[in-house]
Amino acid sequence: MADGIRFPADGNIVDCDLAQRPIQGDAGDQVPIEDALPPPVEPRFSAPLRGAMYMAMAALIISTMHLLVRAASSGIHPFEIAFFRNVVGFLLLIPFLLRQDRSNWRSKRPKLQFFRAVAGIGAMLSWFTALSLMPVADATALSFTSVLFITLGAAIFLNEGFGIRRMIAIGVGFVGTLIIIRPGVGVMDSGALIVLASTVLWAGALLCVKVLGRTDTSVTQVFYGNAYLTLFSIGPAIWVWTWPDAHQLAMMVAIGVMATLAHLCMAQSYKIADAAVVAPVDYTRMIWASLIGYVWLGEFPDFWTWVGGTVIFASTVYITFRESQKRKQAKAAA
Repeated sequence: MADGIRFPADGNIVDCDLAQRPIQGDAGDQVPIEDALPPPVEPRFSAPLRGAMYMAMAALIISTMHLLVRAASSGIHPFEIAFFRNVVGFLLLIPFLLRQDRSNWRSKRPKLQFFRAVAGIGAMLSWFTALSLMPVADATALSFTSVLFITLGAAIFLNEGFGIRRMIAIGVGFVGTLIIIRPGVGVMDSGALIVLASTVLWAGALLCVKVLGRTDTSVTQVFYGNAYLTLFSIGPAIWVWTWPDAHQLAMMVAIGVMATLAHLCMAQSYKIADAAVVAPVDYTRMIWASLIGYVWLGEFPDFWTWVGGTVIFASTVYITFRESQKRKQAKAAA
C-alpha cells in the first residue's frame, strides 16, 4: 500500500512505516525514530481487554448517536439528518486526507466505487428512516443480520466457501429475525422491513469494499466513500429541507462527530485484538440502546425482541469466530 498507510473504510489512519522512518537529529544526522523516542510504556491492560474496551466504547457512542437520530427526527427529516452526518464526518476527515499522496485519490475501479456509494447512501437513508419509525433497540436487534447477508453475498457473488456449519449459522440467524418481526402475528411493521432493506444494502456496500481492496488503497476508498456519500445526500436533503434551529443543528453536528469517533474506536478495537474476541462485545449496543432509550424516550424492547436479537447475534458471533479460525489456519499454512 502506498507510503505504508493503512486507512480502513471506517476512517482510521495507521502509518505502518512510522517506526522505520528517520527523523532529523539536532546535529543534522539521521536518527531512527525509535532511538529518539522514550522507551515504550508497558500497557496496563492486555490487548484483548483493551480491544474489548474500545469496542464497548464504540457500542456506547453508536447507540447514543442512534438515539440522537431518533430524537432529532421528530422535527427534522431523516434525509436531512443523514446529510449533516455526512458533511460533518467528511469535514473531520479532510485534514487526514490532505496529508495523503494525491495519487491515492484516483480509483482503479471508479464504477465499482460509484456502485458502492449508491448502496451505502441507500443503506444510510433507509437506516435513519427506520430509526424515526421504531425504537432504537428493536432496530439494533435486526441490524445484527448484516453479517448474515454479507456471508451469504460473499458465497454467492465472490465464490467464498459456504460449508454446512456456516449455512446452519445463517439459518439460525434468520430464525432470530422471524422471532423479532413475527410475520402473521400483527407485529411486523414498515420500520422492521426498512431495517432489513438497509442491512441488505449495507452488506452490498461492504462486499464492494472487499473487492475494491484488491486494487484500491484504503485512502482511496475512504476518499471516494465520504465524497460520494456527502454528494449523494444533498439531493434527498434539499427535497425535504427545513431550516434547523440551534438545538437541532447541535444534535446533527453531534451525530456526525459521534459517528466518526465510534468508527475510530471500532477500528482500534479490531487493530489490537482478534475479531473473535471483540465481536461479542458489539452486543452491548442493544443493551445501551435499551437502557438509554428507556431513560430518554421511555422505549424498551419486549421479551421476543431480546430473544430474537440474542439468536441473531449468537449466529453472527459463530460466523466471526469461524472466519477468525480460518484466517489463523491460512497464516499457519503459509
